[in-house]
Amino acid sequence: MTDSARGVVVATFSRRMTVHLDDGQVVQARIKGKKLKAVCADRVVLSPIENEEDWLIESILPRTNELSRPDNRGRREVLASNLDTVVVVAALRPKPDWFIVDRYIAAAENIGAEPIVVLNKIDLTHDQTDLEPLADYHQCDYPVVVTSASSGQGLDELASALTEQTTIIVGQSGVGKSSIINALVEDAEQKTAEISGSTGEGKHTTVNSVMLRMPDGACVIDSPGVRDFAPAINSVDEVIRGFREISQKGDECRFGNCRHLQEPDCAVKAAVETGDIAARRYDSFKRLFNIARQYVEKSTPGRLR
Repeated sequence: MTDSARGVVVATFSRRMTVHLDDGQVVQARIKGKKLKAVCADRVVLSPIENEEDWLIESILPRTNELSRPDNRGRREVLASNLDTVVVVAALRPKPDWFIVDRYIAAAENIGAEPIVVLNKIDLTHDQTDLEPLADYHQCDYPVVVTSASSGQGLDELASALTEQTTIIVGQSGVGKSSIINALVEDAEQKTAEISGSTGEGKHTTVNSVMLRMPDGACVIDSPGVRDFAPAINSVDEVIRGFREISQKGDECRFGNCRHLQEPDCAVKAAVETGDIAARRYDSFKRLFNIARQYVEKSTPGRLR
């Protein structure tokens, strides 16, 4: 066999990949050249390497979207592609950082993926006031699921929301992302270990990212090393797009270029005053706006986009 084939990347190990071919085969592959970088859920074109078991990834087919973060040098690093859904997990313990949740949601909005907010470890409380912050997301029509990975509460509801979707699960450390993945995907740890072992590079091979299949065929991307990433927000316009209630209400502002901070006759600020936009979400917007403005001024001095 010498003809090229197509498939989807289901695991990454630095420059090595596991690829599920369209004909059902699962093969190991490496990437052609140094500039090409494939990530989980990428559709790729590859061909077998003569006299080797490995295949060579020659190109990456166009992506519908990319979820990225800044790397250690401030360069854009793509973490996953072709996503339908971003599940953002918070938990009652540790204390939820709702700004981080809002930042993940903004990243999802900017790539056209549907955010789902999950509050995990609900078994640790009987105090309904712990659930009050979720009202801010209900107000924006975001799907919200309350779960307990230990008791199973809410997991069927979450699984149903992910049907036929390609999803990545993110959130701050300690919120139970691994437990949720293990509950959604039967034998998730064993499947990841099997994929690690299939590289032929020894049992200590570290999986950078793996795409696991749920019983109904939905796919969940587990990226142990990047679950806690800070998403890239590269412009103030991206911040505005990342808060759907602010983006929508902004159409009613007096000025078309209103940034919803100090401008007169701002419909967004008026909506915050009346409670139509949650004050806490607006605070997150202003905080992320300042982060984006500092980034823009640092990268392009004197120019604000």
